[in-house]
Amino acid sequence: MAQEPEQAYRVERDSMGEVNVPARARYAAQTQRAVDNFAISDLRFPRLFIRALGLVKGAAAAANQDLGLMQPEMAAAIQQACQAVADGAYDADFPLDIFQTGSGTSTNMNANEVISSLATEGLGGKVHPNDHVNMSQSSNDVIPTAIHVSAYLGIAELLLPALHHLHQTLVDKAASVDHVVTTGRTHLMDAMPIRLSQELGGWASQIAHAIDRIESSLPRLAELAQGGTAVGTGINADPRFGAAIAGKLAEMTGLPFVTSANYFESLSTQDAAVEMSGQLRALAVSLMKISNDLRWKNSGPIAGIGEIALPALQPGSSIMPGKVNPVIPEAMTMVCAQVMGNDLTISIGGQAGNFQLNVMLPVIAYNLLQSITLLANGSRTLADLAIAGFTVNEERIAGLVGRNPILVTALNPVIGYELGAKIAKQAYAEGRSLKEVALSKTELSAAELDRLLDPRKLTEGGIGE
Repeated sequence: MAQEPEQAYRVERDSMGEVNVPARARYAAQTQRAVDNFAISDLRFPRLFIRALGLVKGAAAAANQDLGLMQPEMAAAIQQACQAVADGAYDADFPLDIFQTGSGTSTNMNANEVISSLATEGLGGKVHPNDHVNMSQSSNDVIPTAIHVSAYLGIAELLLPALHHLHQTLVDKAASVDHVVTTGRTHLMDAMPIRLSQELGGWASQIAHAIDRIESSLPRLAELAQGGTAVGTGINADPRFGAAIAGKLAEMTGLPFVTSANYFESLSTQDAAVEMSGQLRALAVSLMKISNDLRWKNSGPIAGIGEIALPALQPGSSIMPGKVNPVIPEAMTMVCAQVMGNDLTISIGGQAGNFQLNVMLPVIAYNLLQSITLLANGSRTLADLAIAGFTVNEERIAGLVGRNPILVTALNPVIGYELGAKIAKQAYAEGRSLKEVALSKTELSAAELDRLLDPRKLTEGGIGE
């Protein structure tokens, strides 16, 4: 007898009636309705967020058991299912578009339905998505909590380690080029000399301050909305639930999560996410400056500044043979532009707290996590494929420094500004060395000029030595 073809769909029911759901899907009716309603983009919640959802739901089951609200067998089955979700085993069953209901209710129910299906199999008895998996919770506190948990995880596990690596790479590279004195530039014009190590030290300081700023905002991100339920009053949740679930999440992740001091703020605003996004924007501004400086210093190799040569990673042109482009700094500048745009989106989303609920939670989550991930990956790439391996054209740098008429600034205390300006202009106009013109225009000896115009000595004694 011929085998009947496998059924492509099954019928699921919810309070609105029947709906066809893919036969193999772990989710049920409410998720399918959202799939049908929100066919808007190809943007989906990232892995970090789904992981956080699994952790939150598992912690909720553990807290409910501890509070005597859930039987141990039921709690164990839910926690096992939640761990599988957190580990990424069922990401394909989270198909919903970022552009959906502003509370993220569809995604909360997506998690409830998937976990319910898995837990029902594990328990051998019905585990209800609302009554059991969503016990003591509302979408209105689950999604804000998942935003904070996922962002904190991304920062702690990805971004901060990457920034520390970038900072150390800059420090190490600076030490290796401390002997190189280069031409300082202000307004893209020649200025007084600095050591290449001092220039890289400035970049390293930018990254160190970015780390400090990000870490200073983490305590607000550690406060969780869970326990506020629908509008902040905690309806249908034990008054102890918020502190209990925060404690479970802290235990599970090793991160200092605490319950919010004010659920009404935590449900109606995303101020902590907006604050952290601002810190990420500031980091993006720093990385844009560093990347553009690298591009300028690498420019050439003949007609540009040509002080350094970034690692040659790939051919730079489909028509000009031998051309090599600064591809890593260019990629980093695009990362920075994306993060700056994400910050604007997050800021607009943050103001959408209408009375007791923010209604742009999914787009805030997506953009914040994208910024964290892009900056983490971009920072490591910049460190390893651009900064660590660039070489220095010491001969060219030394030649440029020696012909720099702005060195006359060092003579100001001896000969005055007006005479110094005349000497600099004459040296530049005639293509002569500053020392040669100064010998004819002042009473200073060659030995005195060598001492006063020594580029290395002119870089010493400044702030940050």
